[in-house]
Amino acid sequence: MTLPPAPRHVRWTIASLSATAALAVGAFWVAGAAAKPDEAVDVIIRGGTIYDGGEGAPYVGDVAIRGDRIVHVGPAGGYSAPRVIDAKGMIVAPGFIDPHTHADSFIRSPDKAVRVNAAWLTQGVSSVVIGVDGSGTPDVAADAAKLAGSGIGTNVALFVGFGSVRQRVLGQDARAPSAAELDRMKALVANGMCEGALGLSTGLFYAPQSFARTDEVVAVAREAAKRGGLYDTHQRDESSYNIGLLGSVEEAIEIGRQAGMPVHFAHLKALGVDVHGQAGAVIAAIDAARAAGVEVTADQYPWLASGSSLDASLLPRWAVDGGGAALLKRLDDPATLARIREEMADNLRRRGGASALLLIAQGFPWTGQTLEQVAETWKLDPRDAALRIIRQSVEAKGSEAKRGGASVASFNMAQADVDLLMKQPWMVTSSDGSDGHPRMFATFPEKYLRYVRERKVIDLTTFIRQSTGRTADIYKIDRRGYLRPGYFADVLVFDPEQFAPRADYLHPRELSVGVRKLFVNGVLAVEDGRTTGMTAGRALLRSCPGGCPAKS
Repeated sequence: MTLPPAPRHVRWTIASLSATAALAVGAFWVAGAAAKPDEAVDVIIRGGTIYDGGEGAPYVGDVAIRGDRIVHVGPAGGYSAPRVIDAKGMIVAPGFIDPHTHADSFIRSPDKAVRVNAAWLTQGVSSVVIGVDGSGTPDVAADAAKLAGSGIGTNVALFVGFGSVRQRVLGQDARAPSAAELDRMKALVANGMCEGALGLSTGLFYAPQSFARTDEVVAVAREAAKRGGLYDTHQRDESSYNIGLLGSVEEAIEIGRQAGMPVHFAHLKALGVDVHGQAGAVIAAIDAARAAGVEVTADQYPWLASGSSLDASLLPRWAVDGGGAALLKRLDDPATLARIREEMADNLRRRGGASALLLIAQGFPWTGQTLEQVAETWKLDPRDAALRIIRQSVEAKGSEAKRGGASVASFNMAQADVDLLMKQPWMVTSSDGSDGHPRMFATFPEKYLRYVRERKVIDLTTFIRQSTGRTADIYKIDRRGYLRPGYFADVLVFDPEQFAPRADYLHPRELSVGVRKLFVNGVLAVEDGRTTGMTAGRALLRSCPGGCPAKS
């Protein structure tokens, strides 16, 4: 048997993996790669069509698993196991990796049955990334330990978030930090990196992160760059709100260039009528940066509606300076309210109007209606209907209106832009999965069904690579994303005729179908389309390559 190349990413470890165990892993890889005939394993997945996460052609063969590792990928024969899975006619692939999720309502639930994370497992996803859009805590080690200790169905990797860091130091204020405050922010990011974060995430579109100037972001990002981290960004403007889509793309690339780190665009899109058709210009800017030596990549979800909140979509940024309490005071002042309503008009226009905003927060009287329909029912201008919902959400949730009744799906992308971005060699798949949007339950099967089978925008090899190996390469996730001996046994078996979404915008919480088996760390998490209740997920923490101060 020909030996595969040794794993590329040797800087990563599992949260619970010691240095001694890491050496044992290396020995195991060699032993597994050189396994002899008639060797006993735990599971053999036999006769499936194997897509190994790379760019090579698929082939029919076997995958053998022992413990939490893959020990064989290739032609049949030479292994015995107490369980043999007949995968004839099925696709066998690495478990999918979702690099941009808001899975907290599942993996942080007090209910173990919810922490199984069925929404993702039934899509074939074995690993999720959290702490995105600038939300990740700098207390990475403690958070990872809590998640892993509680039992979770999927693996989880974490970002330290610029928003969390800025709020811890500056609160909700729209101002620049002092030198001492900036040092505190930098120290928090350094700590998060030293505790295993993937890198620094930002959500510069959202207040209070939107109050930060580029130089502030660069200064903080350098702390992640020094420790080998990725700059992952919900960029400042995906539309025409402030500096414009192309200006925002250039800003993100410049942050990476100045900080000296790779740049990854989260859920890349051209959002709103003002920027439809600009995907080609975005691609040209990214390709030029890559040619100039900046490592730039992106992820994308296969939906034409984004998910956000009414306040983020419609309110001017100055209106939310200081958080929810400050916003309510401004809404109570007639002169300020008039100014807010005036600026909301253009934001509503760029979003495509009130008919393009579907209210998706669950359990409210307006759930499943457009803003236009609610405004007609209430006999209000759409702006005033939006403000009523925003006010109720802020009053119920403090400054966290996005988690209340103001959640919205905004139908504001052009199909041609989505198609063009999907074909790029630096693109991967993400869900941006959030409550109330079908992307939380159905992104990967949606992409497979609509863009591979029906419309043939990409082929199956590209779809699987964008969901596995390429994602692992970008995020430097060790020994995952590929079917190779010595890699962790995150293995997916799905039916190419049945793999499909069931969730839609009016029924966003329907589980997807077509996953026959999904192993997470060698443990069967999905069997014949149903979750098994096992919580074999692990916290995937990155080893800091240096520059981390000793703990006092």
